[in-house]
Amino acid sequence: MIWLIGCKGMLGSEVAKQLDEKKLPWVGTDREVDITDPQALLDFTNKIDTAAYFPSDLPRGDRKIQWIINCSAYTNVDKAEEEPELAEKLNATGPLNIARVARSIGAKLIHISTDYVFDGQGNTPYTEDMAKAPLGVYGRTKAAGEDAIMKEMNTYYIIRTAWLYGFNGKNFVYTMTKAMNSHDSVRVVNDQSGTPTFAPDLASVILRFIDKNDNAKSFFGKNSAPAYGVYHFTNAGKTTWYDFASEIYRLGRKFGRITQECTVNPCTTAEYGANVQRPAYSVLSKDKISKALKIKIPEWQNGLEKFMKSERFRTE
Repeated sequence: MIWLIGCKGMLGSEVAKQLDEKKLPWVGTDREVDITDPQALLDFTNKIDTAAYFPSDLPRGDRKIQWIINCSAYTNVDKAEEEPELAEKLNATGPLNIARVARSIGAKLIHISTDYVFDGQGNTPYTEDMAKAPLGVYGRTKAAGEDAIMKEMNTYYIIRTAWLYGFNGKNFVYTMTKAMNSHDSVRVVNDQSGTPTFAPDLASVILRFIDKNDNAKSFFGKNSAPAYGVYHFTNAGKTTWYDFASEIYRLGRKFGRITQECTVNPCTTAEYGANVQRPAYSVLSKDKISKALKIKIPEWQNGLEKFMKSERFRTE
């Protein structure tokens, strides 16, 4: 049994979709189970064995929680500076509580983290063992969440990602598409580098970690389980926000998502006037995860094209 926390969010909803497609037993929670309340998490694990959550024909052995996937987080980078206590509760205290529950029931944990744990002052892809040096509240609280999990348990996978977008919820692609449909020109920063991540691709990687550990059912082929620890995943390649936006415009025109001409203009972060300092270089090395899972990571342009031509793309 898999417990998916944050099942209604941008990433969580993709994980849920793929769990259903693979017919894996799972239960999802969102805000109705408060991760900042240890007792609420424990109460849920005590209830989960009841028939109310599962079909009557699901064997009781399949109702034991073996995995917890935590896709919940406080992700508003700018607002985190105004709400540091809330960001701390959701990004640090919450993962600590989840890790304690996972350890108490003997479950493995998959937790999603971020490139913001680094300061972005480098110029080569960040590897998992590089020192963390977050710049703002969001990055500091996510780093604290990682540290709490590492201190509390051993059977975990922390997956750092960056520039995430998907079908459910707000993201850069939807924001740019809307702006390009309503303005003759847009300005996008051209001095921040990183790699976009298509949420379904990350969701697939999350389930691959589970598959590599569980030998009873294999969807990707049987291989040895990856070592526990920290991994990086984004799509492959490197770009800037400006070049990302330019590709959004090109594909948007190609697939009819953008119905008018719009000029995409580059600018510096200083010219844009950002309120919060962001990593200037956020490229994450994927060598470790590629070798551990034996996967070829798709290019970011491929993920974006799949997204923009999909029937699931929101047009409102």
